[in-house]
Amino acid sequence: MKKLILTLMVLGVTAGTASAQSALDGAAFTRQDMKGTARFMSMAGAFGALGGDITTMSYNPAGIGVYRHSEISATVDMDFISASAEFGGPKTTTNHSRFLMNNGGYVGASNLNSDVMPNFNWGVSYNRRANFNRRFSGNAASLQNSLSDYIAGVANNSGVLQEDLVSTSSFDPYDGNNQYPAPWISILGYDSFYISPSSGNPDKPDWVGQFDSQTRGSGYVNFEEKGGIDEYNISLGGNFLNKIYWGMDFGILDLDYRRYNVWGEQLTGAYADLGNGFRRYDADWDMYNMYRVEGAGFNYKLGVIVKPIQELRIGFAFHTPTWYDLTEYYYADTNFTYSQNGEVVRSDGAKTNGGWDGENDFDFRTPWRFIASIAGVIGNNFIISADVDWTSQQYMHFSTPSYGDYYDPWGWDDWYWKPSKAGANAPSEYVTQDDPYYYTNRDVKDYYKTTTTVRVGTEYRVLPQFSLRAGYSYTTSPVRDKAKNGELTMYTADPNPSYEFEDDTNLVSFGMGYRYKAFYADLAYVWRQMSSTWHAFSPGIGTDNYEPSFRGGAIANVKSTENQVVLTAGFRF
Repeated sequence: MKKLILTLMVLGVTAGTASAQSALDGAAFTRQDMKGTARFMSMAGAFGALGGDITTMSYNPAGIGVYRHSEISATVDMDFISASAEFGGPKTTTNHSRFLMNNGGYVGASNLNSDVMPNFNWGVSYNRRANFNRRFSGNAASLQNSLSDYIAGVANNSGVLQEDLVSTSSFDPYDGNNQYPAPWISILGYDSFYISPSSGNPDKPDWVGQFDSQTRGSGYVNFEEKGGIDEYNISLGGNFLNKIYWGMDFGILDLDYRRYNVWGEQLTGAYADLGNGFRRYDADWDMYNMYRVEGAGFNYKLGVIVKPIQELRIGFAFHTPTWYDLTEYYYADTNFTYSQNGEVVRSDGAKTNGGWDGENDFDFRTPWRFIASIAGVIGNNFIISADVDWTSQQYMHFSTPSYGDYYDPWGWDDWYWKPSKAGANAPSEYVTQDDPYYYTNRDVKDYYKTTTTVRVGTEYRVLPQFSLRAGYSYTTSPVRDKAKNGELTMYTADPNPSYEFEDDTNLVSFGMGYRYKAFYADLAYVWRQMSSTWHAFSPGIGTDNYEPSFRGGAIANVKSTENQVVLTAGFRF
């Protein structure tokens, strides 16, 4: 019973590392970049009260009711992406580019020859909702602690014994059906000598990492994201009395998210036991993590645009959550070299789960989204438009698959313990396994808040065939201050200890448009910058001279800049 209690404590203090899923991963699944036609993007997306653009199907579907003619268009986007990381010293910058099919669609406009409802329109479109392509690297010149200490803290808080981490011909520690499973990161750390037991007590090994007052070292990160979210829309809409425009949209989304990151350390005076007792070594090692999520989802959008007078437009739209059915894959490995007096003592590597990916199915629900818009039209030459967009990130929600095939990495059958993050000595409550993501969803509310986006856009028609456009957008950080300031322990997905928090995002855009009879072409330039902080591992778990530490890992200030050149061509008929 004592061992069972200690094992259950893995969820008590390292709840996020107890499974492959973490509240911190949900932020990527809810991402909504400002993507669309060149006209939409050149006005910073401030189109909620205007309509008459293919992008409005996935934004404010009432915009489809504005159409008087059928239209077909396509948009291409060249992205030039730069990301820099700084650990308080020299800044490292990484650049790359990407060509995308950004948007495309068709609107069919039907004239009903009615004064009450002049038009009924329908449309189909594709829109790139989010683009995850980004990479950065950086170097931390002087470490204050080590990932090995974090891993030792995970092992101690989990109550795992040495026998729980040792692979034999009859025992696989990565097998989730074991009676007393251990976090994958602690198994990998043990196999790589990042952690060692300092006590001879078999019931309390007292795991320690490699960093103490005599240790010095540096670290580095290599990080890459790939993939995106594609949305396919089917929209219906119309207008009443040429005063009220309405629309609805059914969206089908395809999500593909991939993350690869390496954290490495070079330590002098590392304290480790390579099998012949504790000694001091020069340690050079790294840990690589792969995380991939793929799946599909659906949502519904409803919108209205009211035109009380010719010069004024008012728009409202709401988006239901997107309900996703997702599968995640995860994997980690290490490489290590330990030396003394310039001679290599041991050099090797280790892999999680024998090199096979871990896999888990789960459902995910994004938050609701509300958009309020207003636009002024002055004569036939000038438009100014503004939107306010609210998304309540704290209402992201994880759950088991609706078909009930929940992968239980811990091998528990009929009940699931709600762990205490305060680190209680014993489980205090039991619930059914109907909600194994109980604490993940509580983390969502602890870490995230409502984010607000304000967009302003203008268009000036210089000539009947030629227009100039500009726009600005500002998005607040979705992260609560306590989480950003390191006042909370962050529960990451086992076996990846790192995480990243977004700060505010700024976007500036310019563009032009040309019309000739039924043909039109629009060009836009968009500059977007997002700041964030990347953390090697969380505060609140680790050892400092073998006592709990709340310092956390090395932190990099990351600045991601995206320059986009967007071209749209279309026909109205």
